[in-house]
Amino acid sequence: MAPDLDAAISFLTTHARPLERRRLRHLLGAASAGDVLVALDAHRNDDGGYGWALEPDLRSATSQPVAAMHALEVLAEVRDTKSDRAPELLDWLAGHALPDGGVPFALPYQDTEGSAPHWRAVDATESSLQMTTQLAAQAHRLARHRTDLAEHPWLRAATAYCLDTIEQSETPSVYEVMFTMHFLDAVAPVSPRAQAALGDFVRHVRMDGPTPVPEGVEGEVLYPLDFTPDPDSPSRALFDAEAVTADLRRLAAQQQADGGWTVTFAAHSPAAALEWRGYATVQAIKVLRDSR
Repeated sequence: MAPDLDAAISFLTTHARPLERRRLRHLLGAASAGDVLVALDAHRNDDGGYGWALEPDLRSATSQPVAAMHALEVLAEVRDTKSDRAPELLDWLAGHALPDGGVPFALPYQDTEGSAPHWRAVDATESSLQMTTQLAAQAHRLARHRTDLAEHPWLRAATAYCLDTIEQSETPSVYEVMFTMHFLDAVAPVSPRAQAALGDFVRHVRMDGPTPVPEGVEGEVLYPLDFTPDPDSPSRALFDAEAVTADLRRLAAQQQADGGWTVTFAAHSPAAALEWRGYATVQAIKVLRDSR
C-alpha cells in the first residue's frame, strides 16, 4: 500500500501549486514549516483572512470562510504555534460569524470570474453546518498546541453552534456528515456530547464501499477514509477494520500513471482541476503514510 513518492513529487512539480509542493516536502521531512507558510502567505489578505483561490473553485481574491478552512488546515499541519496568522484569522472569522455562532457558506464578492456557481449563489445571512464544522475542526486541531486559540471566543461560539445543530440534524447531506465527523473527532476527547454524536453520525457512512453523493455529479462519491482519515481519531474505532484496510488498498491503487491522484467531483475549470489533483495527492500520501 506504499505510494510511489518519486512519481508523486514529479506530478506536483509539474502540475501543482507551490503550496502543495511545499506541503509534500514538509510531510516528507524535506522542507520546514516556514517554507510552507511562505507559500500560504500568498493567499493571505490584510484583513487577516485568506482568498486568492486558496479554494480552487472559488477564484475570488476576497477573504472567504472556505479559504480560512484551508489556511487553518495548513497551519495545523505544520503546527504553527508562534505566529499571529491563526489568532488573526480567528478574529476575522469572529467578525463574520452570525448571532448563532455559525459562519455562512460564503460571503458576497464581486470578482466572480472562474468561480463555481455554488460559491456565487449563497445566502450569507444563514449559518452553514458544513462550513462551520470544517472550520472549527481545523481550528481545534491547531488549538491542541495553542491555548490562545483554544480559549478564543469565536471557537467557543462556533463549537457550541456545531454541537447544537448536529444534535438537531436528522437528514444531513453527505458532505455535512464528512465534515461533522472531522469536527466530532477533533472535540470528542474533551466533549461527551461529541462522543455521543459521533456514534450516531457514523451510521450515515457505508462500510462496504463508497458513499454516493446524491446532489453531486455522476460518479461523485466519498470513501470511508474521507470520513476518518486519521488512524488515531475516535471515529476510526467505529469503522470495520477490514473495510478500512480495503479502502487503504483502494487509495494506494488509485495513484495515476502521472504520479498524482484524482477527485470524483467536477472541478469548475482546468486550473481548478489541476489544483484539486495536487491537493488530493498530498492528502492521499498523508493518509497512506499515517496509516502504515
